[in-house]
Amino acid sequence: MIENPALAAVVDYLQSPQAIRERSAQLFDLACDDRLSHFRCDLSQLDTVADFVAAVTRDSYPTGPIPVHSRWRHLELAGQSLLTRLGESWQMLPLRDQVRARLDLVIVSVLLDAGAGPQWRYVDPVSDQVFQRSEGLAIASFNAFADGVFSADPDQPWRVDAAALQQISSAQLAQAFQVTPDNPLVGVEGRCQLLQTLGHQITAQPIFFGESSPRLGNLVDYFLAQAASGELKAAQILKTLLVSLGQIWPGRVAIAGVNLGDVWPHEALTDTGTGSQLVPFHKLSQWLTYSLLEPLQSLGLRIADQAELTGLAEYRNGGLCIDLGLFVPKHPQVLGQPHPPDSLVIIEWRALTVIALDRIAERVRDQLNAPQLTLPEILQGGTWTAGRQIAKQKRPAGTPPIQLLSDGTVF
Repeated sequence: MIENPALAAVVDYLQSPQAIRERSAQLFDLACDDRLSHFRCDLSQLDTVADFVAAVTRDSYPTGPIPVHSRWRHLELAGQSLLTRLGESWQMLPLRDQVRARLDLVIVSVLLDAGAGPQWRYVDPVSDQVFQRSEGLAIASFNAFADGVFSADPDQPWRVDAAALQQISSAQLAQAFQVTPDNPLVGVEGRCQLLQTLGHQITAQPIFFGESSPRLGNLVDYFLAQAASGELKAAQILKTLLVSLGQIWPGRVAIAGVNLGDVWPHEALTDTGTGSQLVPFHKLSQWLTYSLLEPLQSLGLRIADQAELTGLAEYRNGGLCIDLGLFVPKHPQVLGQPHPPDSLVIIEWRALTVIALDRIAERVRDQLNAPQLTLPEILQGGTWTAGRQIAKQKRPAGTPPIQLLSDGTVF
């Protein structure tokens, strides 16, 4: 509880989708006026990007509906959920227990999804297929979940509980993700520390995660208790995740002792007081919000106002806009050297991405004659796949146009 009402209001605002859009829009407008240090925005290329995204969407989903862009898409093989691998024992679980386990799985999988790096590969022992990047991390995290790596109870392997997370080691994580000197995964130590901190946070937040045997999946009971007449607002889910998990992020900006997470300062914003120069993105938390929709809806909950959430400020969506000329780097260092997440280059790039996605989405709906398409459906259809495809065309390894210095906790 923040005692100072003014600071409490600032924190509340920076944890909202509204703040993500408004602060990003300020930087987007500056880029359009060529008043940022590292990027300008060439709006004449907006239709080019939208055309490409629309074409990719038609190819990817020529007949069927487009699903929400969520972690569940990476937890599928050949259109079938990996959960089917758990067999009859899984099917016999009561629905709410299944949903608790689905939340356990998807939350830890999203939190482990920061960029893997270009060299890492994962061989799925069931299908013998080789995966990398997000898909590889997803399947590796599922197999670790199925094997009980995140559970302290051998009789209940399909859970992610505080006791197991607090004790997890880098060696365990490296083994589960098949890490070797010849198969390096970016940020193993950072990921391990994140999970350990998560375990302590689960214990410290019984209102969200339960008092006895605290686990991530107990968020289901919190959401059900909060749902008025069976309805939750999407922004309410996001805020719950930010409040309940916010303290796990290392070395981030804090106000009144509250760790703000994926929020970064930019000097181009006018300084009008505490927090006025901060730009929130909450990329992983928003993607996690999208990933909770399907499990919660399976319990009969209605998720309202999903359009309040923003697009995801990450390297596939942002890379698409650089590779197709919508974002124009203003000096060679932007593409010529790696940048950490707190650099102005990365903050500008991500802010421009948030607003560009809204504008791309408008045009894609028109092109596909599908005004009902939601932003997360367009991301799936969509911008994320288009970003990957254009990256592969531009660079044989499919790397993003900007080199990122990741600690395993942001991208």
